[in-house]
Amino acid sequence: MKVTIDGQSIEVEPGTTILQAARMIGGDLVPPAMCYYSKLKGSGGKCRCCLVEVAKGSDADPRPMPKLMASCVTGCMDGMEVNSKNSDRVTEARKAVTEFLLINHPLDCPICDQAGECDLQNLSFEHGKAKSRFIEEKRTFEPENIGPNIQLHMNRCILCQRCVQVADQLTDKRVHGVVDRGDHANISTCISKAIDNEFSGNMIDVCPVGALTDKTFRFKSRVWFNKPYNAHRDCDKCCGKTTVWMFGGEIQRVTGRKDEYHEVEEFICNSCRFDHKNVEDWVIEGPREFEKDSVINQNNYIRPLQKVEIATEKTILMGRDQDRKKISMSAIPLDINTEKS
Repeated sequence: MKVTIDGQSIEVEPGTTILQAARMIGGDLVPPAMCYYSKLKGSGGKCRCCLVEVAKGSDADPRPMPKLMASCVTGCMDGMEVNSKNSDRVTEARKAVTEFLLINHPLDCPICDQAGECDLQNLSFEHGKAKSRFIEEKRTFEPENIGPNIQLHMNRCILCQRCVQVADQLTDKRVHGVVDRGDHANISTCISKAIDNEFSGNMIDVCPVGALTDKTFRFKSRVWFNKPYNAHRDCDKCCGKTTVWMFGGEIQRVTGRKDEYHEVEEFICNSCRFDHKNVEDWVIEGPREFEKDSVINQNNYIRPLQKVEIATEKTILMGRDQDRKKISMSAIPLDINTEKS
């Protein structure tokens, strides 16, 4: 089947969704997704971030779809034409969805461990508004201890339900889920049980916000101060292929390897994630590539650094040209042994 998204056409197999087709094309036209996760069955259709405009249903029925469609659960048809990035309706809808998600989500990015790799942070940067129209109080929840390794911060949760699907599909004894209804709905454990199954740490990787974070990394550092490396070890429980985040010679946390859409390539066990923090435990493969426009990229250790030259004006700094050159430090070598004149 042939599908056209923002003027770019691609051949896809029957059963492919619009979001999957957009990811095959790549680039800026790919809709954002907060609940859809390709590795989890049944995910998608909850956050409405991936809305697109179907300008042509198919060659058989060329009528446009009257409403914006969630691209993660809408299948492609032969001859379908979709507007994503270049549609004003889609842009306004995504702004509205972003505003809705931020109604109860606290703006605590400076203290949140997810800052720098948060999908909601990226979404609000592109589609968020500087002002909020919400004047009521945000909903808040009491802290709840769900185990020794995972910190639940329910105030930040957007109810994408990824963590519930991870527990359903990767473990044999799920003890948490969505409780209550409507505005009171929240993620919680049943009868205050602790989450202790071997693959529970993957809930941290799939969470798009800071609702589930790693207690062993909590308040230790910011992600942009760490260097991500691909590493592996022999493990009898999982693939053993991970990303280790290092500060100097210390491994501060271990996560699954993620692709460009922030989805883990293969799920890892809790033993690899929490119990092996020594460099000797891992075979370091090399530095990991990351997004060009990410916060972590600002601390890139492989990009050649160019010398900065400050272009000062004579009217601002009155004096000799030699003094102006010293300020920029581009032409005057640094020599601490030079006597002051």
